[in-house]
Amino acid sequence: MSLPVANISIVTLGVNDLAASTEFYKNLGWANTSASQESVTFFQGHSIVLGLYGRAALAEDIGVEDSPSGFRGSSLALNLPSEEDVDRFFAHAIKCDATSTKEPKKVFWGGYSGYFADLDGHYWEIAYNPFFTGDADSGQLKLEEKT
Repeated sequence: MSLPVANISIVTLGVNDLAASTEFYKNLGWANTSASQESVTFFQGHSIVLGLYGRAALAEDIGVEDSPSGFRGSSLALNLPSEEDVDRFFAHAIKCDATSTKEPKKVFWGGYSGYFADLDGHYWEIAYNPFFTGDADSGQLKLEEKT
């Protein structure tokens, strides 16, 4: 029996205020979809769906306690074709009420990146990585499989 191709179809973020978070992500350029309902929002990206769901409801669905505190040990990333694109998108996110946690700058690994937090503290890295290839129009990366 072979397994399905490893992939992420949907990333769901638990949020405190679904309407405010929906508006925030719409302002960042995510396209809301007809699959959205009163209790959940689904945004269509180029290669992934971003879901927003009430934080307490998501914890209940997973079967864990809703205990927010500090750094969650994860970040989401948007890779862009140039340093200028990073600066432009980052500035736009801040105008949309994101919180800057690290201004974009050249980084030790040879790229250029910065971080912001959304309304619920989910961290996003906005980056230009000269070592990654991909489709500049869709933002989808294409990395070679390690042999």
